[in-house]
Amino acid sequence: MSGIRRQRRSAEGWRALLTRFASSGQTVTAFCQHESVSPASFYRWRSLLGTVADAGQVPVASALPPVPTGFVDLGRLSEPSSSASFEVHLDMGGGLMLHLVRH
Repeated sequence: MSGIRRQRRSAEGWRALLTRFASSGQTVTAFCQHESVSPASFYRWRSLLGTVADAGQVPVASALPPVPTGFVDLGRLSEPSSSASFEVHLDMGGGLMLHLVRH
């Protein structure tokens, strides 16, 4: 192993990092080296959070409501009948797929 300890950042941590980048005047490569961040992670988070170039690099995602975590109630399904069927496919990542079928 290289002995490099990876730091986990929250979305807020990435917003702060992107704000620092906007005021740094550095290239992405130089900034990422200085912050010990992989350029791929930098670009991914910049894409996820988005930035507005002419508004002082304020992340667009900060205007969005927070994403709920945990259980999400989707409401009651209709009563089962001979014609009420559905399928749900959920890619869990890492090759794990959840497939629910109701006939």
